[in-house]
Amino acid sequence: MTGAFRINSTYIAQGEQAVGASPDAVITTTLGSCVAVCLWDPAGQVGGMNHILLPDDPGSWSQINNLGGTAMDRLMNALVKTGADRARLRAKVFGGAAMIAGLSDIGERNAAFVLEYLARETIPCDAKSVGGRAARQVKFWPHEGRVQQRFVSGFKEPEHTPSVARTNGVELF
Repeated sequence: MTGAFRINSTYIAQGEQAVGASPDAVITTTLGSCVAVCLWDPAGQVGGMNHILLPDDPGSWSQINNLGGTAMDRLMNALVKTGADRARLRAKVFGGAAMIAGLSDIGERNAAFVLEYLARETIPCDAKSVGGRAARQVKFWPHEGRVQQRFVSGFKEPEHTPSVARTNGVELF
């Protein structure tokens, strides 16, 4: 079709990430207590987004893709591999809602982890929308660093707890 505008849209779920540099690329996700970090290199016109399920746990979970430190390292490495300069990265952070009142502070912990991580890595956070009780849909245009957020009513976040078998106090996944 002549003159048609084509959008290259990628949806990411928990523990996933996507990177793009094309002017027609859009990365999307839906968040409850999870947190998404949009990283962008303005000069390189490349960016990416991850979907973090849980903050880091110093135990044996450190290699799981859903965890904060692993997810952030994977995203930064993918961006550098695509042509971004780590020294120019800028961030925008979304999510971390309290989806079930009084049940858990996981959303707050996710948001705090990401903001502390960015500060420790000296990556400026240009915008954030974290906390509250509403889910969010996030769209990120990685070529230009633009983000659009929409609050979602009636969204129930998927169950985070994996199937667990307990044997002598040891959890097997």
